[in-house]
Amino acid sequence: MRNPIIVALDVGTAEAALKLVEQLAPVCGGFKVGSELFTAGGRRSCGRIRGLGAPVFLDLKFHDIPNTVARAVASAVQMDVQMLTVHTSGGMDMLRAAEKAAQESAWQLGHTPPLVLGVTILTSLDGDALSQIGLDPNVNRQVRRLANMANQAGLRGLVCSPREVAELRQMLPASTQLVIPGIRPQAVAADDQKRTLGPRDALALGANWLVIGRPICAAANPRAAAEQILKEIAE
Repeated sequence: MRNPIIVALDVGTAEAALKLVEQLAPVCGGFKVGSELFTAGGRRSCGRIRGLGAPVFLDLKFHDIPNTVARAVASAVQMDVQMLTVHTSGGMDMLRAAEKAAQESAWQLGHTPPLVLGVTILTSLDGDALSQIGLDPNVNRQVRRLANMANQAGLRGLVCSPREVAELRQMLPASTQLVIPGIRPQAVAADDQKRTLGPRDALALGANWLVIGRPICAAANPRAAAEQILKEIAE
């Protein structure tokens, strides 16, 4: 990927997604295909994005029994995606199965293995929300617990809030890739994200990749919005 910005293609049709990719590919590092777009456009959406030469981050957050997740990861490898996500709350065996499937499937196809990213705590959740679902209300402690398990399982990357980047960077191997959603440039509202940070600050704390959706895709001029974020990072 050419720069740290991954654009979240949170749109309802493949046509809308491809229009954005055509505009943004020269100034962005990759594109995230999440549940909305994948449900609407399926594997074809990923294939068309890859056909334009753009990297794909498949963000479906697999969470199932180990064998099912392994098969899903193998299927994703066949689509030649560069990143994909699994929920760390699926447990150690599931995480190990996901990484093993990524490595073995890529080797069989002659592809570079995709980066399997463990999702810790969604950026829309805070302590109260964690309590409501019966988890430790201390967000940082819960993130640390899940991140440590993911590292022990062999995952090479994590998705986490920008608020946890600095601590995770201290406790994890330097090679661990940290992908950060909840990025809000200056003067942009947080929307439903509760643990947000600006792009420059997130990178300074140790983030490798920044997932940015609405501030770019909902802008009147998406490419200009992306270029402004790059300028904000560089300043």
